[in-house]
Amino acid sequence: MATETRCPLSPKMPAGLDLEVCQNPLTLKTVVNLVVAMERFKGSRTEKALSRKLSGESFLNIMIDDIIEVIHMPERRAPVNQFTRTGEYQCTVSDSQNKSLVLLRDSMELQAVTLQGGSSHRKVQLNMSTYVHPSPSIEARPVALGIKGSNLYMSCHQEGDRPTLHLEPVEDRQSLMAVASESDMLRFLFYKRDSGVSLSTLTSARFPNWYISTAEEENMPVEMCQRTAKRYLTFHIQRHS
Repeated sequence: MATETRCPLSPKMPAGLDLEVCQNPLTLKTVVNLVVAMERFKGSRTEKALSRKLSGESFLNIMIDDIIEVIHMPERRAPVNQFTRTGEYQCTVSDSQNKSLVLLRDSMELQAVTLQGGSSHRKVQLNMSTYVHPSPSIEARPVALGIKGSNLYMSCHQEGDRPTLHLEPVEDRQSLMAVASESDMLRFLFYKRDSGVSLSTLTSARFPNWYISTAEEENMPVEMCQRTAKRYLTFHIQRHS
């Protein structure tokens, strides 16, 4: 059963005003609340208000206004101008002419080749990482393209007077979990835009309007080009479970 303890009047309390504290049992929270209340009563607003005759309801409103503080919690927002990885899946890629991507390890180069029966094992398996774009209005999906079973990723950076495609080792894959739009790591990201039921284009996130492309001829390197070039810009991307 709760007990009531009558507290002696504080020197700061107006005449005729008393406090009663209910304890069941007395807790540290109760003590803190009481101390906060007494400190608030020292404010000039409360003393001025209590100098007049107040109803119990009016006094309660003043007490609540003086004691309760609104705590503003900072909002947790997604980092500004940052691509955040959301997942990864395996896939194979072939151009619109059904030439498959193969890896020449001696030269560390990707080529587009029409594979005959029994040579499908040469087809490159990719780990495609997907990202959330910092600007939701962008329709294309940011992706990173890694060679399965290795630490090699496709990257696009300036070489001479034009952007070029490279296979570049990434020692720490955690560095690709989040990519700032102003960082040098942006060279590993490409925009995947679907242009049909099964066709997509892959453009550099660092160099707009530069596309991953294949040549008309066989056994030629996969390179970056602009739309006006006489190369194939669309790819069949087949996802594997």
